[in-house]
Amino acid sequence: MNFHGQYDSTIDTKGRFLLPAGLRKQLPEGDTRFIVSRGFEKCLTLYTIKEWDVVIAKMSQLNEFDANARKFRRLFMGGATEIELDSAGRMLIPQSLKDHGGLQKDIVLTADINKFEIWDEAEYKQYINQLDADEYSALGTQVMSSFSSNNNI
Repeated sequence: MNFHGQYDSTIDTKGRFLLPAGLRKQLPEGDTRFIVSRGFEKCLTLYTIKEWDVVIAKMSQLNEFDANARKFRRLFMGGATEIELDSAGRMLIPQSLKDHGGLQKDIVLTADINKFEIWDEAEYKQYINQLDADEYSALGTQVMSSFSSNNNI
């Protein structure tokens, strides 16, 4: 699955947000169940069930005798919660995950290839704006350099 785009939404007083139409159009027909979990930095991750199964398969291969692997699994898996779209197209974010992501009223859902990240809007703007154009270019060069030799990007 390859998601794209950035979408704004609002969390209501009950902790629900409307899944933006542009994001819903990218989902396979009938997908209404998701996993939301702690993300890296200060955000949440939103996976389809199918993509979550891929994550679980990788996580199950981690060495349980490695203290860092156990710690990572606890942090990553501990907050994972299944959520479902209601009849109005809304999702309910558990309070513990809202707290982890620092989510207030206005949120941003941004694509990350096989999942979406959910950010508090102010936190996301601050995170994105901390890099200027030159830093963005240097970061792209650094992380994408392995692809430059075959000119696919």
